[in-house]
Amino acid sequence: MENDTDENLVAQVAAGDRRSFRCLMERHMPLAIRVAQRVTGNTADADDIAQEAFLRVWTRAGSFDPARARFTTWLYRIVTNLAIDQRRRPLHADIDAAAEVADGGPGPLSQIEAREQRRAVDAAIASLPARQRAAVVLFHMEGLSGREAAAVLELSEKAFESLLIRGRAAVKAACRARDETVGGARDAR
Repeated sequence: MENDTDENLVAQVAAGDRRSFRCLMERHMPLAIRVAQRVTGNTADADDIAQEAFLRVWTRAGSFDPARARFTTWLYRIVTNLAIDQRRRPLHADIDAAAEVADGGPGPLSQIEAREQRRAVDAAIASLPARQRAAVVLFHMEGLSGREAAAVLELSEKAFESLLIRGRAAVKAACRARDETVGGARDAR
């Protein structure tokens, strides 16, 4: 079973095989959580979304068509749609926003600068419209090809590329504006 393709496992899940379902979950749950967390920016929501996605895999396995997409593309689509829907709901405070513990890596100043830059990029991505955010996450953070990400978002490759370009431009502009604001505040001291 561990050597079966995802597509074969989904076919077995459609027939009610729980072992095949468990195998798919073991293979792809980390991916589902990671994508959901990156799209929503919330760890607790990401776990719930990943579980809901696999519930949908269980209940809708019969509708999966391996001729149209790979299993992972289908799963990305389910997770991304659930995450976008979640982002549209009212926000709650995120416990992950609490103070982070530093590791033994680079010095404190380098860590602060890198962390601030990462926060700026994360904030810029979080402020994108949901579909642009999903495009940036799937392409840049998850490493999907343009074709795969377009399939996940149910777009043509050209439409996906346009969405990705707008998302990148908005992230760059937000980071540039933040750098100018931070630089101006430093100069005022």
